[in-house]
Parts: sequence; C-alpha cells; structure tokens
Amino acid sequence: MRNGIIGLAGGIILASVCAWTVADDPVPTGPYSLRYPSSFGGRFTIPADNPTTQEGVYLGRMLFYEPKLSSSQTISCASCHQQERAFTDGLARSVGVSGKFTQRNSMSLANLLWVRQLFWDGRANSLEEQALVPLGHADEMGSKTGEAARRLQKTTLYPTLFKQVFGSDTITDGRIGKALAQFERTLISANSRYDRYLQGSYQLTEAEQRGLQLFNSAPSMERNVRGGNCAHCHGGPKLYQEVFHNNGLDQKPADAGRQEITGLDSDKGRFRVPTLRNIELTAPYMHDGRLATLIDVLDHYSEHIQNSPTLSPELPGETNGFHLTNGEKKDLIAFLRLFTDSTFIQNPQFSNPHMKKIER
Repeated sequence: MRNGIIGLAGGIILASVCAWTVADDPVPTGPYSLRYPSSFGGRFTIPADNPTTQEGVYLGRMLFYEPKLSSSQTISCASCHQQERAFTDGLARSVGVSGKFTQRNSMSLANLLWVRQLFWDGRANSLEEQALVPLGHADEMGSKTGEAARRLQKTTLYPTLFKQVFGSDTITDGRIGKALAQFERTLISANSRYDRYLQGSYQLTEAEQRGLQLFNSAPSMERNVRGGNCAHCHGGPKLYQEVFHNNGLDQKPADAGRQEITGLDSDKGRFRVPTLRNIELTAPYMHDGRLATLIDVLDHYSEHIQNSPTLSPELPGETNGFHLTNGEKKDLIAFLRLFTDSTFIQNPQFSNPHMKKIER
C-alpha cells in the first residue's frame, strides 16, 4: 500500500490529534445529476438496467474503497487508483494480492463516462464489465466468482445498502460491478487551468502559449512549421481520442496490445490513447510504465520513436521523432501542466467514505 504512512519514534505530539472513525452519514437517495462542460458532449451510454442514482453512487464509492472485495481483504480498487494521483498508483505496474506485478500500468479513471472501450487493449465495452475483471484476476484482487459477494453478504452494512439500490439485499458480482460503475461515472475532471483558458477566464503565459502551438501543430518543413502533432491523438476538451495507436516504443512489441482482442496483425503493439488530464500526476507513463517523467515522454517522441509495420502513420518513424529543441520541450511541459485539476484530486465526494477525519 502506497498511501502515506508517517512514523513517529520517541516524540511527543503537542498539536491536535487526528482520529478516524467509520463514516455514519445518512445515505442520499434519488437521481444523480452528472455535471460536465457542454464541450465534452453527450456521446455516452448509461445502461437502462443501471441508472445513476445517489444511493448507487454512494454504494459504489463504498465498494471502491472496500478491501473485502479482494481475496486477501487487504486490496481495494483504491489501492491501484489513488485519488491524489488522479486515480493511478505511481507504479510502473501495480501489485495485487499475489505480490506479482500486473501486466500493465494502472490507468487514470478520469472521465470514464465517455470511454467506450476500456483497458489499454479495449477488452471491456462498459464500466460494468470492466469492474469485474480486476475483481477476479489472480494477480489483482484475486476473488473467485461469488467470493467477494459472499463476504459482503455476511456484513451488517452491505445487504441494506444493496437493497436500497437494487431492491433486494442479495449481493452478487454483477451488482457489485453495477455499483462500482455508477461511482466511476461520476469521476469527472473538468476544472483545470486549461478548462478555464477554454472558458476565457485564464490567460496563458508566453511559455504556455508556445506549448499550445507545438501541441496543436503538425510539423512541416515546407511551411517552416514546428510541432509535436500531439493533438492528433490528444486533442479536444477531453484530451484524448477513442483510438488505438502504436506509438513507436518498440520495433518488435513484446506486448501485443490490441491484437490480443482483435486478432488482427495491424493491431500489434497498439494501445488505447489515454487522456492527458492530470498528466502531471500520473507518472510513470505508457502501458508498461517505462517512462518515468514527462521529459522522458517528450524525449521519446522527439528522438526515440521506433519504426515498425504497425507504427501509427502520424508519427515520423523514418526520422525517429519530431526532433524538438530543449526549449520546445520546456514549453510543452508548461502547457501539459495546465491539465492538472486540483479540485478533482481533492473532491471529498470521491474520497474514502469509510473513514472520517475528526479533529480533537
């Protein structure tokens, strides 16, 4: 577990003492209003059999932070998706109940409402489906079919909550997935400096303005245009496109990526384009976490792109990159930092509901 633990040895604490107790707030009820900028668009689907309700979101939030979902009862969804890291975990690859590394890096959960193909390889077509994959994976939460549901059924808390949401106190894996999906749909990040710039209430610095130009521009020697062509994959208000790309990490990818799902040779080494929202907080980067910093990412696109038959055509494989200057990389990083949304990582509606801080 990587949540901050502070050890004190031989010291006397004179300041206020913090205690933690199980939250006992009343469960809200009624429809849940999803709020987001109009620029994000309404192209999303909420299943008819799983409408978003306040009580459903509350239950999903409880389950998101519930270690009883794992076979060891020590790992929760939040272990690999920590709010302060924009719901990532700071590791190249996560560690679950088996103690082994997972195959891929833990993705940010921001703005999943609009994502139609989940995981790096797009294997899940809904949040309900996605939620059950780590639940049963031997190297993640490791619970066999029905095991987590039986553990929750034995508690005094959860049967009542499930009855409020689903009309029955019977707990199943499917209902666990539905509740988690309801909560995850509320994880909307839309209040960064970049959003305020789009709304006309923030003025870019000179470095940020240059970074924006590089971000949006495809380079052209004929027109004397410099650029990183970032917007081709990460353009638009949500800062991602619903596509899969081979971004030139390897000439011969060890991880087949999207090809594992489609079986197509053309999909070898292709992975879902992640959002750049809160990118400053979600290191390390790429599907396997191989790049530790933002400058490492820009170095890759600048000088280290590996050519291969499935390399995305938007990338200059023959010249191994866009050959950005050090100044251009600094300007791009200044622009990328605009995407950090402090309200998202501090929103109490997304925090651990099992614990409530009391100053005394």
